Amino acid sequence: MLKRTMFLIAVAAGSCFAQNVTIRHDNYTTVFSESLKVPIVVKWWLTRTMVSCTNRTKRTNRFIPDPDLAQFTNLGRDYAGSGYDRGHNMPAEDNACSPRGMNECFYYSNMCPQTPSLNRGAWKKLETHTRKLAKEYDSVMVWCGSVCKSDKTIGPDKVAVPSYCWKIVYVKQTGKTLAYSFRDDSPEDGPIESYEVSIDSVEHLSGIQFNRSDR
Repeated sequence: MLKRTMFLIAVAAGSCFAQNVTIRHDNYTTVFSESLKVPIVVKWWLTRTMVSCTNRTKRTNRFIPDPDLAQFTNLGRDYAGSGYDRGHNMPAEDNACSPRGMNECFYYSNMCPQTPSLNRGAWKKLETHTRKLAKEYDSVMVWCGSVCKSDKTIGPDKVAVPSYCWKIVYVKQTGKTLAYSFRDDSPEDGPIESYEVSIDSVEHLSGIQFNRSDR
């Protein structure tokens, strides 16, 4: 399901209105910027069932355009040879119990350029920690996104390179909300707690109001 929306987003020269598209897939919803070519917000519920099955779907590594927005998400050539990883917003491992979910999480509408040190380091650690929370507390809701504060891009389609990536994790059972912010050059090592910030700081950084009604 595709829906066009307007979000106020922060950019290097200040704030501006950009045309974004909301796309709902089986396991996640993405708000994708047609101009920046990256998701502004991706959100999903992660449950114990989603990460505890025994018959697991093999990771496909088949990065493809989102069929609901193919014109703006045919971005394979942009990442090739760029030095940046195709960083998942909703991780592949969160979809290991669903063949369709595994396929859909490799859409470019769920990707942003991330340095290898971030994607394979702190970002991956937080993904693992989030799955641990889902197993322990039955379910969590996750919001994450990118903040592009410079004009740095990759590829002929000028895919924006995020200056920051952020993530908010709401643990339904305890009512606790955790917020994290990562610079694009965040190192591989370091505890996840060192990236924890306030929700207000994520709102200020991203220019997007955290929608608590989504809980």
